[in-house]
Amino acid sequence: MSLAPAAAADLIRQTFGIEPRVEDRLVTVPLAREQWPDFGRFARETLGCLYLNFLSAIDWKAEGIEVICRVENLATGVAVMMRTKLGAGELRCPTLVDVWAGANWMEREAFDMFGLTFDGHPDLRRLLLGDNWELGPPLRKDFVDSGHVPYR
Repeated sequence: MSLAPAAAADLIRQTFGIEPRVEDRLVTVPLAREQWPDFGRFARETLGCLYLNFLSAIDWKAEGIEVICRVENLATGVAVMMRTKLGAGELRCPTLVDVWAGANWMEREAFDMFGLTFDGHPDLRRLLLGDNWELGPPLRKDFVDSGHVPYR
């Protein structure tokens, strides 16, 4: 499928009623949490984004955590950045593992580092930290490692 970024943005507008932002070959799409898995399937099946580049999160402190995911159509060079802001104190997001198998470990990393739960994930357990880790998610802005003196 040969799809330019502007054409992808038009399809997104028509299908989801969302106004994406297009910058060069990147189409950025703000999504409600409930739209996350449906849009993922749309990106894969309709836009041809077979490659999941990365999935991670950003802690915006009082505004809550934002889950981000970049997927790409390698044949056309179009990339889609999916973004969903979870409300303050919200730590749940639907999984994308049933859309891209590669989301498995990336969601596990976000679980470990940010304390996020991905609903429907087939094996959500620690990936990087030991099972005995009790200090909280280390990439959250409210993380305080009181047990170790920082290296100076």
